[in-house]
Amino acid sequence: MAGPCSVESEEQVLSVARDCKASGAAILRGGAFKPRSSPYAFQGLGLEGLDMLKAAGRRTGMPIVSEIMSTEYLDRFIQDVDIIQVGARNMQNFVLLKELSHIKKPVLLKRGLAATIEELLMAAEYIMAGGNDQVILCERGIRTFETYTRNTLDLSAVPVLKRQSHLPVVVDPSHGTGLWWMVEPMSKAAIAAGADGLIIEVHNDPPHAKCDGQQSLTPAVFDKLMQKLRLIANVEGRDI
Repeated sequence: MAGPCSVESEEQVLSVARDCKASGAAILRGGAFKPRSSPYAFQGLGLEGLDMLKAAGRRTGMPIVSEIMSTEYLDRFIQDVDIIQVGARNMQNFVLLKELSHIKKPVLLKRGLAATIEELLMAAEYIMAGGNDQVILCERGIRTFETYTRNTLDLSAVPVLKRQSHLPVVVDPSHGTGLWWMVEPMSKAAIAAGADGLIIEVHNDPPHAKCDGQQSLTPAVFDKLMQKLRLIANVEGRDI
């Protein structure tokens, strides 16, 4: 899964989508609603951004994944989004999880900022308990005393989650490190650890991105990364 942290314009998301698909990405990611630590930071384009993401997905033939923040726009997400993402800050939004348990769409559930593996699995249970068994777990780094990286990417969670559940596990090395140059080694390590997928932020102009430019890859860097990841996957007897 690859694409911009936030949808900024129709031209931007379509350009990135085309580049990511050409490099081998299977799913287009993009944020329309952005939960930010600061209320003054860019909050996303909302429904307008969702429309742009949907259009880019259709024009490139890529399914889309985007983050939902509340039940307010659940009907729109059910209608327009192929994989509904629950972000780290909403991992224990039990009202939202219960609503998602009644739908028939895949849910990408990100691990909370300071959540244990058991808490992540129990959050997944909230979704599955209502009848939705299409849950994808995502390790995206946890808050520790280390400040060099944005978060501490816990790759040990991958084999643990694979052992403790039957659910697919993806890794987010972009949020997990917060540094674009660390995405490559952590992506390689994630595949070696057994991850079923990766979700990577790609932007056509990272220095001027409205959200998380410091952890975004350019399309050219992403293309080179994909070539290397195929080799790592082959060593593990898998394909990308």
